[in-house]
Amino acid sequence: MSDKYINNNFSEITFGRRSVRKYDANVKISREEMLEMIQEATTAPSSVNLQPWRFVVVESQAEKEKLQPLIRFNTLQNETSSAMILIFGDRECYDLGEEIYSQAVIAGKMPEEVKQKQLDAIIPHYKNFSKEEMSNVIRIDSSLAAMQLMLVARARGYETNPIGGFEADQLAEAFDLDKERYEPVMIVSIGKAVEEGYPSVRLDAEKITTFK
Repeated sequence: MSDKYINNNFSEITFGRRSVRKYDANVKISREEMLEMIQEATTAPSSVNLQPWRFVVVESQAEKEKLQPLIRFNTLQNETSSAMILIFGDRECYDLGEEIYSQAVIAGKMPEEVKQKQLDAIIPHYKNFSKEEMSNVIRIDSSLAAMQLMLVARARGYETNPIGGFEADQLAEAFDLDKERYEPVMIVSIGKAVEEGYPSVRLDAEKITTFK
């Protein structure tokens, strides 16, 4: 557990979360802490542990200005946040399969023969996915990491806003990524809140749940 958590109350972190749109523009998050939060976020589950999430942290004024015209109705977050975290899914995430599974072997979490058997089955399967099938996988996995990132941020005293309104066809290339390989999933603004997010309501569980 990080010694930088200022709040480790599960209920408050989870159920007190709001989407915050205005932050203290004078508060900057160090790259060290940002990497720590991303590291913690990536303990989220992913399909066959291929971890397809990729992060671009937009923190400089120049890069924020580049982002500004691409985020439609979410410019206040861009102007005031410590950073805008662009989360992409890597359609060729299987390229890191060997590295990921080798780390598991070194850590004593998987025998070498199991690693090879798994990779021999997984890699060809992933390579045969259609674009739509791969998109579904990387979007689900990257969204799990995004949710965990938002909760980790709250534990450290920051607030966030998940953003889906952006020019998806332009985002990757604007930040020097291959748009055929990297699919934008979400943008998460992060910083110290100066305004509370609006409370919202949810449908009753009985209305949206069926037991069989």
